[in-house]
Amino acid sequence: MSEDRAVSTDDRMVRVTEGEWAGWSNWHSDAFERLAGPFYERIEADGSGICAFRAEPRHMNGGGFMHGGCLLTFADSAIFTIARDALGDQHGVTVNLSGDFLDSARVGEFVEARGEVTRAGHKTIFVRGLATADGRPVLSFTAIIKKIGKRD
Repeated sequence: MSEDRAVSTDDRMVRVTEGEWAGWSNWHSDAFERLAGPFYERIEADGSGICAFRAEPRHMNGGGFMHGGCLLTFADSAIFTIARDALGDQHGVTVNLSGDFLDSARVGEFVEARGEVTRAGHKTIFVRGLATADGRPVLSFTAIIKKIGKRD
């Protein structure tokens, strides 16, 4: 997690109160996402979810561009924010994630993902989205989430 001070909104989600990420939240309980990102999320005025992070040197590959695995990990995180209303009080797991790399992201760029649920059924949720770096499209993605049971 960043150096910004944060307050817990529950035992899993932490809301940042200062710095660049003030007003955003991240998953305190997800050690991998905190290590890979950290990735932040917020809900827009229209109710849609947005995820973002700042590209750092540790996110880059040997060529100096963001590693594709980092972008796909970010997309995997973002689909759950995008699908939060469709998930309701259910847990979910990613059963399919595919992406098309459109451009490269570089150190210092603001990377964000937005998307939509294209279909939500009783057991599965279909999501599509777009990740951008400083507004430039870098990854188009689709995913399927399987609902696996109620949250505690």
